[in-house]
Amino acid sequence: MYDVSTRKRALSLVHQGRSLNSVSRETGVSRATIRAWQTRAEPLHRNRAMSCPRCRDAPWEPEEITAYTYLLGLYLGDGCVSSLRRGVHFLRITCADAWPGLIEACAEAMQRVRPDNKVFRVQRQGCQNVTCYSKHWPCLFPQHGPGKKHERRITLEPWQQEMVDTHPWEFVRGLIHSDGCRITNWTTRLVGGERKRYEYPRYFFTNTSADIVRLFTDTLDKVRVEWKPLHQSRAAVTISVARKASVALMDAHVGPKH
Repeated sequence: MYDVSTRKRALSLVHQGRSLNSVSRETGVSRATIRAWQTRAEPLHRNRAMSCPRCRDAPWEPEEITAYTYLLGLYLGDGCVSSLRRGVHFLRITCADAWPGLIEACAEAMQRVRPDNKVFRVQRQGCQNVTCYSKHWPCLFPQHGPGKKHERRITLEPWQQEMVDTHPWEFVRGLIHSDGCRITNWTTRLVGGERKRYEYPRYFFTNTSADIVRLFTDTLDKVRVEWKPLHQSRAAVTISVARKASVALMDAHVGPKH
């Protein structure tokens, strides 16, 4: 048996991105034991995490609606829910190191949705996996299932659609922050006989799932953002927002990643 301080130290080292081998050598705890601590729900707390609003006799929406709706967009773009032993699941959203502000926003939203569960980050090459263990992620993200998202049907449950309808910009922001970007395009035009460079911003969103693309464009329609698909040979679909008024709306409610 190990005391709580040893378990805390070992898990802290793992959460910093250390390998199980190096943590085992440093702490004297076997890799199997450390792995068991990782997969055990709330291993360091006597009081269990808060109950899931979707598991109650009368299910209701998560209290942190804006955080959940933003997290839903991130999940549909760059997230996955994986199953472990004893009915434990973990939500993992991969965020590029180039966007530290996005990493912070993702971790904050995840913590607000499951405030009694620990959110941690695992460093990988060029990115961080923002992760949280809970038995209830499949309840909160019923889109979870075997295989890749673009190979299965993705639809929102009525309670999720109601939240998106109430906070559409948070959903759009999550999708853009995961699979989108804001860039500055340029072109040239003749002004008084002289060719001058003209720059203009635009937003892109790219996803291989036709269902997720449709959720994105349906929500853009609701907030009156004009969009158009780009013609591409690859399987993924790219949606462009380039109209000046629509870009201004996106800038006011979404903004570039940082």
